[in-house]
Amino acid sequence: MNLLVLGGTGPTGRLVVGLALEHGDRVTVLVRDPARLGDLARRVTVRTGDATSPRDVTAATAGQDAVISALGTGKSLIPHGLAARAAAAVIAAAGENGVSRLVWLSAFGVGETVAQASGSQKLMFRTLLRSVYADKEIADARIRSSGLDWTVVHPTRLTDGPARGTYRAGERLPMKGNPTISRADVAAFLHRAVHDGEWIRRPAVISD
Repeated sequence: MNLLVLGGTGPTGRLVVGLALEHGDRVTVLVRDPARLGDLARRVTVRTGDATSPRDVTAATAGQDAVISALGTGKSLIPHGLAARAAAAVIAAAGENGVSRLVWLSAFGVGETVAQASGSQKLMFRTLLRSVYADKEIADARIRSSGLDWTVVHPTRLTDGPARGTYRAGERLPMKGNPTISRADVAAFLHRAVHDGEWIRRPAVISD
């Protein structure tokens, strides 16, 4: 598969790129600073550009079979409209180049998934993460209404632990406390989802 990865220099995106290469995908990564790819730069096609730029994303999407976005704001709680602007750029680029498959990393607590949250989760979503989640909600809504073969993935709180392979996945999951899931398991789900049809046009909540 010819696969474009957005957010490929981030902690989850790098894992997605590594998995894709291991499974024989031909990977293109759109990055602002190619140096941040390190050794991966020799194994992928590097496109320098901005994931919020329709022109840059359109150029990177040409010839691709699918797109995985693992974009995030890192530790910053100031979103600057990143998710919403990137979603608009990806949707336009996919339409321009005839790419229909999109797997998009969101977060648990965004949009309708907040109804499934525990009390402690809701408190965090409505205070500390309020601005970031508002931006993600706009992005998710744009993707769901895009007409693409989308999957929007909503992981619970991310950790840097190893992949367990025993995580739960569903459109709805019961929550207690503040559950977690490793970035490695999230990356595995993103990569698996782009290759099969189980989650096309469905949101996926995933958690340990």
